[in-house]
Amino acid sequence: MQETQDQMRQPEVTNLPVADERGLISGVLAKDRKATAEFVGRCADWVYPYVVGRLIPRTEIVEDLMQEILLSAWQNLPNFRGDASLQAWILGIARHKVQDYYRKRIHEELQDDEESSPGPAELPRFDLQLDIAAQQQRVQRTLVLLPEAYGLALLWRYRDEKSAREMAELTGKTEKAMERLLARARDCFRRSWNDTER
Repeated sequence: MQETQDQMRQPEVTNLPVADERGLISGVLAKDRKATAEFVGRCADWVYPYVVGRLIPRTEIVEDLMQEILLSAWQNLPNFRGDASLQAWILGIARHKVQDYYRKRIHEELQDDEESSPGPAELPRFDLQLDIAAQQQRVQRTLVLLPEAYGLALLWRYRDEKSAREMAELTGKTEKAMERLLARARDCFRRSWNDTER
């Protein structure tokens, strides 16, 4: 299970030779249908495992986000300078789109609940739970039960290791608001975790 998740996090590097890459890009820019189909296929192969790995367990948004990423890559292809491989460039776009999605959803949650403050929450042993392969499925099932913004906030904080300050900066909210959201998310996670234990 851990090996499968590691594979999802790091798409396999399948860079085209530079000449083939340039030819593919030229074909797409010349509106060649075959080149465009190959471009979309390669992009999907590179990006899909990354996006799924970043959004688990909220996979219902994957297709929409994939469309956004592919459209952005296609629209910005004339700006591709070739400083990095085409795959690295497209995965960079994907990384930014996933971050934008996290930022937007968490910002919306905080917008709705700017002034509420939760009671003290007991912290589950989150880091240990994520490291134990046997509990991975249970963690995923529990995350699915949470409101989406809570699940994303926990993933951003613990899987991506973003600090509350970084998350606040990225969402345009205060660090205090982000800490309150994380406290509510951890409390909700703990309650759902305990409910699934029964």
